[in-house]
Amino acid sequence: MPARLRPDARYTRTAARACTAGPVDPRGDPPDPPLAYGPSIGIMAGAAGIVLAGGRSSRMGTPKAALEWHGSTLLWRTAGILARATGGPVVVVRAPGQELPALPPGTEVVPDPREGLGPLQGIAAGLAALSGRAEAAFVSSTDLPFLHPAFVRRVLRATAEGADVGLPVARGHQQPLAAAYRVALAPLAAGLVARQRLRPAFLFEACTVARLDEAALRADPVLAALDPGLDSLVNVNERADYRAARARPAPPVTVRRAGALAGGHHGPRQVRAATVAGAAAAAGLEFGGRVLAVLDGVLATTDGQLPLAAGDIVSFQLRHG
Repeated sequence: MPARLRPDARYTRTAARACTAGPVDPRGDPPDPPLAYGPSIGIMAGAAGIVLAGGRSSRMGTPKAALEWHGSTLLWRTAGILARATGGPVVVVRAPGQELPALPPGTEVVPDPREGLGPLQGIAAGLAALSGRAEAAFVSSTDLPFLHPAFVRRVLRATAEGADVGLPVARGHQQPLAAAYRVALAPLAAGLVARQRLRPAFLFEACTVARLDEAALRADPVLAALDPGLDSLVNVNERADYRAARARPAPPVTVRRAGALAGGHHGPRQVRAATVAGAAAAAGLEFGGRVLAVLDGVLATTDGQLPLAAGDIVSFQLRHG
């Protein structure tokens, strides 16, 4: 399991430096953040993550959770990003009898008690599983391949500021499956499901909702720097969507070789990598054994599949002993 190198504050964020993103590439690729961007990791204490994996994936024609994503799966990446962003438990809600691909260590799985009732049933099940262990949870569908930790933290902050729900309203739609919910909403959500009021909108009518439009989201300097196009909300519903997303380059990250691993490699350099192992390979290292990664100066890990996001700084060093 990854280890924190220092105690977690209630909400720790290193402000990005040089927050003006580069020009948008006409081919649609996201701009490369300059090396001056600071750590993107940050966490929110009292927060957790919920991934809804029980959708039917009818338009995709195959379970989205198991779709390959840079050596792992979409579900592994989503769960890993939520674990990074929240520092708390991550719960995957699956349909009855649904088989899931491998999950990051420590990820919990809970069943959706009744299939076919839609996302509010999954939200209720996930929130109930977190009762007494978290104050708020970011709820995500499986199919957000570009979800960024900075986006998760910004949306969760709405609940820290008093709202029951932090609801992005962006890319032309409300985004209930990329939103933050107070865990205390579990009984209300379950009651709505029991009365067949199955749309998330019914939940929103009964509680305090902070609607976060694109301007409000981009007002966060870290999010504006690292996900200026709000690609965190890009989902993949059909095969063509998945092929287009998978064809994008991996996120730009900064790698450093420290201590005995430095050799003749001086200073940080920018590479593209979707996982810690990919970043190690780009740095000319074989990850594993005594090689340890420290992500953004906060998270020490030996998990080569730990997902990376734009702006991450990955330092490689030898473990002692």
